[in-house]
Amino acid sequence: MIFSLLRPALFALESEAAHRIAIEGLKIMPRLASAKPGLLATKVAGITFPNPVGVAAGFDKDAEVPDALLGLGFGFAEVGSITPLPQAGNPKPRLFRLSEDHAVINRMGFNNGGAKAALERLARRKGRPGVLGINIGANKDSADRIADYALMTRLMAPHASYLAVNISSPNTPGLRALQDEAALTALLDAVLAARDEAMPEGAPPVFLKVAPDLEPADIDAIARIALDKRLGALIVSNTTISRPALRSRHAGETGGLSGAPLRPLALQRVRDFRKATGGAIPLVGVGGIASPEDAWERIKAGASLVQIYSAMVYEGPGLGARIVRGLERLMRREGFASIAEAVGSE
Repeated sequence: MIFSLLRPALFALESEAAHRIAIEGLKIMPRLASAKPGLLATKVAGITFPNPVGVAAGFDKDAEVPDALLGLGFGFAEVGSITPLPQAGNPKPRLFRLSEDHAVINRMGFNNGGAKAALERLARRKGRPGVLGINIGANKDSADRIADYALMTRLMAPHASYLAVNISSPNTPGLRALQDEAALTALLDAVLAARDEAMPEGAPPVFLKVAPDLEPADIDAIARIALDKRLGALIVSNTTISRPALRSRHAGETGGLSGAPLRPLALQRVRDFRKATGGAIPLVGVGGIASPEDAWERIKAGASLVQIYSAMVYEGPGLGARIVRGLERLMRREGFASIAEAVGSE
């Protein structure tokens, strides 16, 4: 209700300014307890998630409000992408609402305050409950991006429930090349070695975030590597550089497209990776999820967890809790005893 009252004022602002106000608002919100495991609790990569609905990376880039997000009823929150050094990102404007399409285009470029600032915040919350993923990236001008990921792994592993390796943003030139088979193998070897060095015991699982714009051969190669490296999960997927039919005047902006138009492609990629992995690796479904029905469809297609972000631009921060309530209803209606039982059941 509060969001519906504030939405006209927020939409009158430039998109990035409105997002900043949302972060500041969450900072001053009374702290609520994080979700407790209930009917929708599920175990993925050794982690018990109170429910399968999370906040995707990109919303809280600098780990400023993870506990506020968890207090909104989300089963987990993923912060970042965080890079070793601070970087300003791409020139503004770089974030666009496509209201007619319930979509967003961004070309942010991994803008964030860097590892040092994020670590100070993460150290202050150490010991608090809640599942926290940390999404790590490389600096745009880095001479050795694999070394950046290894460094970020060593720094962030002690503070993360899981680490998400982001090689699928379209807004850092050359980054998606790390999805190539040889480059991906070298990257994951470095990340896993750095994680085990930083935490010989109790190391967090590593999730890999992939792009939706993949050819069948790419999907098969990534699936093989993920199985070989025993990754905790694949996050499917990031934003797309493709452009389905759009109505907004911002349709021609460069960058990654997210929101409702991404839904069919992201859903198909979950099905593709479910088939390619034989269901042996958990999948996190992301892209165009805006309702309980969307989340349920993604789960039945093969996702053990789902994440939202762009839909909150249009539906508000209470969307996560509404999806959780709807999933409980849908699970009961279709006679499943657990989320895990429903995964891949379509």
